Amino acid sequence: MAAQDGSEVEGMEAEVTQNVPEVLCEAAGHGDVAGTEQASLTDGESTSTQTAAVSNGEESDEGKEMVDVKIIWNKNKYDLKIPLDGTGAKLKEKIHTLTGLPPAMQKVMYKGLLPEDKTLREIKVTNGAKIMVVGSTINDVLAVNTPKEVIQQEVKAEENKKEPLCRQKQHRKVLDKGKPDDVMPSIKGTKERLPTVPLSGMYNKSGGKLRLTFKLEQDQLWIGTKERTEKIPMGSIKNVVTEPIEGHEDYHMMAFQLGPTEASQYWVYWVPAQFVDAIKDTVLGKWQYF
Repeated sequence: MAAQDGSEVEGMEAEVTQNVPEVLCEAAGHGDVAGTEQASLTDGESTSTQTAAVSNGEESDEGKEMVDVKIIWNKNKYDLKIPLDGTGAKLKEKIHTLTGLPPAMQKVMYKGLLPEDKTLREIKVTNGAKIMVVGSTINDVLAVNTPKEVIQQEVKAEENKKEPLCRQKQHRKVLDKGKPDDVMPSIKGTKERLPTVPLSGMYNKSGGKLRLTFKLEQDQLWIGTKERTEKIPMGSIKNVVTEPIEGHEDYHMMAFQLGPTEASQYWVYWVPAQFVDAIKDTVLGKWQYF
């Protein structure tokens, strides 16, 4: 019996001995999991640090000469501090951050259309300057029934079929009155920004005197005559047609198309040539006219 009991004890010891490695392996497995969790935690900390480093990778404005400007868009006003040596393109990026309006959809105005390749210092932006932004969201553009580009192309095609505008009877009766004595001086072969005062001394289709005032803050064109002043939203102007006046090429005749057909054109005569491109840029945007 004793021998038999001894054998049973030895068998039990062997069974316990065989189970020990399993327990040890299981414990080791828990250790691996803990190690993995620790490694994951460590990796997570590294990732967070790296993300922070990337987030802070934007070029710092510290030490740069700054200028405070006021951005005006869609009747909203935003205060912005930006490096004076930053370009117009950089300003558009800042405006995008403020308004959500993509740079490609922005028309930024400061004494005329703001050039993207020049710095704010070069175009003489000063503290407190008001910078007007005109532009529509993509949804607004898609909602337009007749895109301006289509209307402009149709008008262009029609113009190519016709005789010069200044020879047409409806325009000759105004042009034959001659150049107005008080019209603003013109400079042929140059391009200038819009003046800070209204463009005056020109004629309308009835031969009456008128002036053009560009109210950038309200995004409006004011056409003033002796009798009244018409306030036209720039967004409603579908196209701008211009042509030099024969014999006086330093002046243009110009039409603002307010609807889908030529019948809606508002004609202005004796516009100084140096302001023609600035007017187109202001009303239509540089990316929209021919």
